[in-house]
Amino acid sequence: MTQLIRTPRVADGDGLVGGHLATALSLAARGVPALPLRAGKVPFGNCPACAKNVCGGRPNMKVPGPCVCPQPCHGWAAATTEPGVIGSPGWARVWRQAAGVAYHPGGAGVTVVDLDNADAIAWARASLPATRTVPTTRGEHWIYRGTMHGANAVRSGVDVKSLMAYARWLGSGTGTMAILPDAVRALAVKEPPATRRPPQALSMPLGGQQETCPHRTPTYLDRGIAMAEQRITGAREAVHATVYRTFLAVLSKHGRCGCLTEAHTARLFTAAQAKGESPRHCEDAWTNALTTLGLSHV
Repeated sequence: MTQLIRTPRVADGDGLVGGHLATALSLAARGVPALPLRAGKVPFGNCPACAKNVCGGRPNMKVPGPCVCPQPCHGWAAATTEPGVIGSPGWARVWRQAAGVAYHPGGAGVTVVDLDNADAIAWARASLPATRTVPTTRGEHWIYRGTMHGANAVRSGVDVKSLMAYARWLGSGTGTMAILPDAVRALAVKEPPATRRPPQALSMPLGGQQETCPHRTPTYLDRGIAMAEQRITGAREAVHATVYRTFLAVLSKHGRCGCLTEAHTARLFTAAQAKGESPRHCEDAWTNALTTLGLSHV
């Protein structure tokens, strides 16, 4: 995956503006998608043709669109590694107004844990594996190798930026980049709604229930499990949430009838782990689904 390599600050005849452009081109040459930032550390707004996303958005957005606008519209989705785009006439205006450079972490194969204050940094040092660190205005960026669905305010003073996000380029930092740990992935997982029953420990699938399966035929169940596997396998982001919702759907249909076997559950767990879920996350998702439905393991 892409290494975020130290990029020299380049000044040319245009001074700071040329420096921002040169930095973006240098990042792009290393496979790091770059884009300009305006004052306030935010991307430039959409042009009139792309206002309110009427153009349909860009192909790399959550909902792929056909937009091929020559200007850097659509925020993080405008980030590119194409030098011909970064240095094009359509981007020239924004570079003249740019106040900084950003990059798309997910497009570079990394995840940024944005620590906004001293308390957040102290938490990270106590809770997360050491990795490459970049100083920021108020805190630090901790950069891990690997991507995930990010989220803001995952805890006090902590944002996670990866897929569908941008981060300011503030230099390559120091330290060796570590693999994205489960502890960071878990930050972006929304807890299922609270239920009346505490979570149940789980090591095996459901079994031994006496109710008759309303779907009656094994073929129906096998088809349902296959569809559940496909749903997990096809998840493009928010894999944790997709796995939980899929387990919940399967259990809502077959959690009380006793027709689920170890083989069925193993197929679901295997599909989830192939998407990067750990065995512990699979068991947690299964247990939470049981709890949400008011079921218990027997």
